[in-house]
Amino acid sequence: MRTILITGPGGSGRTTVAAATALAAARQGTRTLLLGADRDDTLGAVLGMPAGGPAPITVEPRLTAWRPDAAKGFRDDLAALQDRAASALDLLGAGRLDPEELTPLPGADELALLRALRDAALAEGPDRHELLVVDLPPAPRALALLALPEELRRYLRRLLPPERQAARALRPVLGRLAGVPMPAEALYEAAARWDLELAAAEAVVADRNTVVRLVAEPGPAGADAVRSTTLGLALRGLRTDLLVANRVLPEDTPADSWLVGPLAQQRKTLEEWQGAYDVRTVTHLGRDPRGGDDLAALDAPDVNRDVPPVEWPVTDRLADDGVLVWHIPLPGATRDGLDLVRRGDELVVTAGPFRRIVPLPSALRRCTVEGAALREGTLAVRFAPDPRLWPRSR
Repeated sequence: MRTILITGPGGSGRTTVAAATALAAARQGTRTLLLGADRDDTLGAVLGMPAGGPAPITVEPRLTAWRPDAAKGFRDDLAALQDRAASALDLLGAGRLDPEELTPLPGADELALLRALRDAALAEGPDRHELLVVDLPPAPRALALLALPEELRRYLRRLLPPERQAARALRPVLGRLAGVPMPAEALYEAAARWDLELAAAEAVVADRNTVVRLVAEPGPAGADAVRSTTLGLALRGLRTDLLVANRVLPEDTPADSWLVGPLAQQRKTLEEWQGAYDVRTVTHLGRDPRGGDDLAALDAPDVNRDVPPVEWPVTDRLADDGVLVWHIPLPGATRDGLDLVRRGDELVVTAGPFRRIVPLPSALRRCTVEGAALREGTLAVRFAPDPRLWPRSR
């Protein structure tokens, strides 16, 4: 299954473009699922029919839409957690929460979308789709959402290392000494279950058939947002297939129209974008698109199947310079906004407002960091072999 994750700055029309992309693919014969993330039914407003509810809806033949119910998912998850922790809660004298008094906490929408993304990728039989189009939140939230599975899995590994489960035989003894039941077993089981679910969502995001499509209205604000978002996606190693310039004004705008100024501004931004991105334009209809006819009139871009993978190669320059060089593409990064910290077998990379903790490739774990340089949008980090860890040559 191919997956297109669509995001952009707030107000850029990303939901409309997502719906138009899904509709175009379905009308070309591809079984398509369109997922929405907004708590308000903006997706339903664009489609001309409600998209929320407990189950997906059929929009047209070969097109299904769904906006997961974050509130219901939160209630179900917390109820299951209370059941699993019943003994510990009884021991503490805690009262259980009723489903009626539960309201979703911040982040529930993102977790619901990740779960729907995972379920769609793992679906079989009649629920299986060939294309998944996801209307992500606005760019800053979307970047945090895409980073969530990797970050949460890292937290779980640090807080509940799987290797500590080897001490399982000691827990009954510790329980008798403490005089209370030890909840560690249930805790580790829950952590393993969460890690499995997060790994499935992370696999969908990192899959070679998954791309991110940016939507922005050409102009100074859109250009700044695209530049920042591209950097954040690059740091995550995610592939961007297209930049959709949305609401582009027609070239035949009368010379005495007040739209001449905005049109000139759009032209300038489009010229800059076309030198750096694969840009496709979507014309302004002169109204907010609603329903299948309007969405079809937008002529949304097709699925791009020729997106190269994102690679962070390690170059062997031991013979010439005595170093290994790790090349990390970071388009749009500046020297002032970069920071690197070696932490054990990980490298903490900060680029502008974004930060990622990246495991080092195995060969670099036996090296020390010698320096780094940023050239033409690529960060080159130099590593020198540590004599204490590197195999000695005869």
